[in-house]
Amino acid sequence: MQDPVYILGIESSCDDTSAAVSCNQTILSNVVANQDIHKQYGGVVPELASRDHQKNIVPVINEALAKASIPLTQINAIAFTRGPGLMGSLLVGTSFAKSLSLALNIPLIEVNHMQAHILAHFCLPGAVPSFPFLCLTVSGGHTQIVKVTDYLSFELLGQTQDDAVGEAFDKAAKILGLPYPGGPLIDKYAKQGDAKKYKFPISNMPGFDYSFSGIKTSFLYFIQEQTKHNKNFIEENLADICASYQACLADILFKKLLAAAEQQHIKTIALAGGVSANSLLRQRLMNLQEEKNYTVFIPPFEYCTDNAAMIAITGYFKYLKQEFCNIKATPNAGYTL
Repeated sequence: MQDPVYILGIESSCDDTSAAVSCNQTILSNVVANQDIHKQYGGVVPELASRDHQKNIVPVINEALAKASIPLTQINAIAFTRGPGLMGSLLVGTSFAKSLSLALNIPLIEVNHMQAHILAHFCLPGAVPSFPFLCLTVSGGHTQIVKVTDYLSFELLGQTQDDAVGEAFDKAAKILGLPYPGGPLIDKYAKQGDAKKYKFPISNMPGFDYSFSGIKTSFLYFIQEQTKHNKNFIEENLADICASYQACLADILFKKLLAAAEQQHIKTIALAGGVSANSLLRQRLMNLQEEKNYTVFIPPFEYCTDNAAMIAITGYFKYLKQEFCNIKATPNAGYTL
């Protein structure tokens, strides 16, 4: 029987402060402190995010340890998000994790935030993907198709060359006058709308890459033109607008994903990242299982948005390979799969 390995995971890449404790592949606790202050600004303000991380990180870690009933002295290693993310936010988590590892004299493990989203699928209990599989990672800052051949072996097949799909959701919501974060609200209103009522252009990028800047611009011009003739256009057609726009984004995502699966001869597909909470994307993936006999994996909602459980599980796999570190925080530039 394998000896228990306890990992303390720390996530602070954006505006959620999170800590989790894992025992091997089992998550014992996963605590997340959200920052509501950004809603009044219509998006994340980096300086305010950093300040709230400093305020929240100690109580969040204490709560995670208490819920797991594990003392700090029993922790084998500390895993933290190195990047990608906001520099100030990353520095808070990095500095705390580094200081704690030095104080406890235990290993420090750096984690790639996007790889962690993928490895959240290996948190037990529940079925886990078999290798190799493709993972569509969708978030506010990233959109990627990744081939996964082992716990720590990733190949980036395609990614957005401009904006991420999560940003495309939020920008459209802002144009519609919806509060931040607007992506979940578009999903909510779309459930009552006609997805075929309005058409938006689908970008034509080479290979498996994505582009969402064009559809954002097209959406803006569409709304401006319609409201010029009818000032109540948004209010009268909100559900249909949301349904049509969301369906177009899903079409863009799945067109490339299916092409990648066919080229790679892979029938196992997973979804990951904050936007994987979107109901249409989840349904589209489930349809692949029924219509094309794919094996699909969708993360539980608590592992979709930023959380430390995914950091802890990634730290566990890196711990087994003794991949330890002593580094500084790194923002987006130069830090990819």
